[in-house]
Amino acid sequence: MEERLLAWFSGNERDLPWRRTTDPYAILVSEVMAQQTQVERVVPRWRRWLERWPTVEALGAASSADVIREWQGLGYNRRALSLHRAAQHVAAHGWPDDLTELPGVGRYTADAVACFAFGADVLPVDVNVRRVSERTRHAFTPAAAQALMDLGATICLARVPRCESCPLAELCPSRGRRFEPLRKQGPFEGSFRQRRAATLRLVAATEQPLADLDAAAVSSLARDGLVLVAGGTVSLPC
Repeated sequence: MEERLLAWFSGNERDLPWRRTTDPYAILVSEVMAQQTQVERVVPRWRRWLERWPTVEALGAASSADVIREWQGLGYNRRALSLHRAAQHVAAHGWPDDLTELPGVGRYTADAVACFAFGADVLPVDVNVRRVSERTRHAFTPAAAQALMDLGATICLARVPRCESCPLAELCPSRGRRFEPLRKQGPFEGSFRQRRAATLRLVAATEQPLADLDAAAVSSLARDGLVLVAGGTVSLPC
């Protein structure tokens, strides 16, 4: 089954720029950006980010305010601060053996960086890898990681997989099945997430009087370390 998957992948691999490097910093940035953000949106932002901060040391030396401003539009802004803190840790101490020691780095992200940057014999299991593995009931090796990700993202879809186009269909015990819809996050429009994003966008442009802003959004952003409140004004952290 893995041979069929890799043969399919050789002609159908997605052209993602971070697959052309083994720089752990560049790969970490791509993995953090791609959490809950579509890959198509990530590609240009990843390139711009690395043009501005090409090394982990450059990012570590940046201000939190600049990092937050550069992240605008990607959503879930706490990821920016975690990435910044991770860069500071690496710049000061080097890459740890256990990458989950880095701020904001969970099991999947740690395994992805270990596999793709350091050549570790570990299979990073994201939602796509898990879906294909569970449906095929096959134990794939780390060599198939990116192929599994691409198959899950383009063919072995969550609800209605495209079995007619799948290179594994002939051997797959789940062939032809449809699946119940997964629980999804509520719509962004009109949500508290939208209020937070709008408030942070205002503060990123210039410091704002607290009285002019959404108080609940400011409070939430302040708890996450994304804004500072002092003397009746709200600003980005230094």
